[in-house]
Amino acid sequence: MNFVFQQPNLPPLVELAISWFIFLFGATGPIVIILAFVGIRGFLHITRFESGEGILYKLSPLTKLIIVISTTVAVSLTIWWFGAILTLVFWSLFFTLNEAKRKVLYVSYLLLSSILGVSTGFAFYTPYSVLQMAFNTNTLNVIWVWPSYFSFAGYEPYLTLQALYYGFQITFRFTAPMLAGLLLILTTTPSDLMRYLAKVKFPLPFIFALTVAMRTVPRIFDTLDTVVKLQLMRGLGYGKPSFLRPFYVLIAGLYGLVPTLIFLMKGAKYTAIAADTRAFNSTPRRTYMKEVKYTKADYVAWGLILVLFVSVALLLAFGYGRGIPYVGY
Repeated sequence: MNFVFQQPNLPPLVELAISWFIFLFGATGPIVIILAFVGIRGFLHITRFESGEGILYKLSPLTKLIIVISTTVAVSLTIWWFGAILTLVFWSLFFTLNEAKRKVLYVSYLLLSSILGVSTGFAFYTPYSVLQMAFNTNTLNVIWVWPSYFSFAGYEPYLTLQALYYGFQITFRFTAPMLAGLLLILTTTPSDLMRYLAKVKFPLPFIFALTVAMRTVPRIFDTLDTVVKLQLMRGLGYGKPSFLRPFYVLIAGLYGLVPTLIFLMKGAKYTAIAADTRAFNSTPRRTYMKEVKYTKADYVAWGLILVLFVSVALLLAFGYGRGIPYVGY
């Protein structure tokens, strides 16, 4: 393995300070972005169903679930820029939702945080042998040399340009399915999803678990937001500089985990009672008042899903698979 060193010559103390800054920025940067610009209330806005008239509201829940699964399969099999294209497509679909500007802003910050977190997470720890296979090269460009004791945290001795490039590309295997899943949650009620999945004979325990999860996620953020605000009202962080507010929100959130979990456990008990009251899973089949139907939008979406898989097949056939470039890994 050949290394080309491109790190500038700096005083040792400056190099040490920069190393620790990069370390702390990679570890806390994504969290600070989420706490400062998204917040718990922001997560509530992008994980709670709100009725609307956009194209996504007209699609059946089953179609949207298939889109999420298809996207996950597609980005796991193909080259990174195909996942980047899908990420851009799903990000643009947020403009069709209610209160689009607010949701797009929150999702953009979440996307930035995800890109930063995943990129640094892979770039700092990826072995050189993986980079050698991924880029089909024996020469790596070193842009920073870590202090020797950083190896105890699992860091590779050198931060290379190829490692940053590799981490950035891996990011899009996470972002596209994440945005597709958020669109499903924002435009689908749990009861509608249950009806459509039951129609195609999905196992009832799986349907029940999925619908409970869709109901629970917004409730978690709503409850945690209330607990955090109560902590701040009681004086946590009072009189401190405004730039420290995200850290006090984090502390309040940690304090609020226990009461939030207790509240959710009580809610789980009531959910179980409600399911028993409605005789859930007592018979092989259930009946529903609302009819399950598909619209023209669903048929168009299925056509686009078919185009997606054809595109994946063509990319694999032409060598644009999971490697960078494709080498079979």
